[in-house]
Amino acid sequence: MSEAFPLESVEILIVGAGPAGSVAAALLRQQGRHVLVLEREEFPRFSIGESLLPQSMEYLEQAGMLQAVVEAGFQFKNGAAFMRDGCYTDFDFRDKHSQGWGTTYQVQRAHFDHILAKEAERFGAEVRYRHEVLDIMLGQDGAPALVTVKRPDGARYQVRAGFILDASGFGRILPRLLKLETPSNFPVRGAIFTHVEDGIRGAHFDRNKIRVTVHPSHCNVWFWTIPFAGGRCSQGVVAETSFLDQYQGTPTERLRAIIAEEPSLHALLADAVWDTPARQITGYSANVDQLWGEGYALLGNAGEFLDPVFSSGVTIAFKSASLAAAALQRQFAGEQVDWQADYGAPLRKGVDTFRAFVESWYAGSFQTIIFHQEQRPEIKRMIASILAGYAWDLTNPYVKETPRRLAALEAVCAA
Repeated sequence: MSEAFPLESVEILIVGAGPAGSVAAALLRQQGRHVLVLEREEFPRFSIGESLLPQSMEYLEQAGMLQAVVEAGFQFKNGAAFMRDGCYTDFDFRDKHSQGWGTTYQVQRAHFDHILAKEAERFGAEVRYRHEVLDIMLGQDGAPALVTVKRPDGARYQVRAGFILDASGFGRILPRLLKLETPSNFPVRGAIFTHVEDGIRGAHFDRNKIRVTVHPSHCNVWFWTIPFAGGRCSQGVVAETSFLDQYQGTPTERLRAIIAEEPSLHALLADAVWDTPARQITGYSANVDQLWGEGYALLGNAGEFLDPVFSSGVTIAFKSASLAAAALQRQFAGEQVDWQADYGAPLRKGVDTFRAFVESWYAGSFQTIIFHQEQRPEIKRMIASILAGYAWDLTNPYVKETPRRLAALEAVCAA
């Protein structure tokens, strides 16, 4: 016999109060569902993934969170800029193929995520911080799951949940417990990153755009520079771990040594104050066999995480929350829901679009495309749409037939 713990019941249990979990909670509360959110950390807490995509704004609006985000005073963002070997190109997300938002924000995730979690609470979701999920026993034939949880004081209790949404991010609770994880097809990459007082002055730098800078000797090594409001920015480098391991010292020293190899970025940050110790994460790309099962669905990074190069993580998280909430609304209304057709397949369609662009970036092909001197405006608008997060817009040929279109465009640009 298992030890008896205090037991409570809930319609929907969400594991994780990050962007996916908070938006899902708000959407489900609008449907009148009883929602409990369990978050292992105390908010606010640090996270990367700070450059949002305009598509995200649609989901914030849908969840009733847009006003709170707008009023927070985050850095305005209208596009993405790229630098390689002294060559500069950019994409204005307002000039795009897809309908919808063309602007968004660049955010310190500690503050942004906390805002979303508080908004979920405003809609009536209960959010418990520092409550760690230890075990999940899924129910059979429609029976509820049984979840064992540890409180901050170490005491344990159990939750009987009619449905579970795993929004645990890199914690990947259900994939680990249910052995759903599969190897990513990407090489093992790492990122070293920090926040700095950037000291960037003058009109030569557009603070309304994320800047992605390519290493002068390695096309698969790149830097992000994400300006924040108030003269600070997020600065990081992404590379295969074998490259990063060549550098000695603290993470900050290693990051600054790699930046020193790229003249334009080194000059841009010449007056930066490195006042926050850098951190490193490794092997973040992840994949799973399936995104849903009986009584559960995986949201955002708990399901798949590709790569930070096109800032797709939060957009995928929001999309997954929106799709799952819509499927649950139908399910609670008594309809028969095909979770693969209504959730798994449509979510993967956009993820696969992003995946094709990420693979093309690291192969150097997409870099050939975006730095090509003769860019056709209509094609640039189609690409801008995907970079703005509209990876589910099937009116865009580069979404509908991503690999073929990208290959054909690369051949033209490389000729």
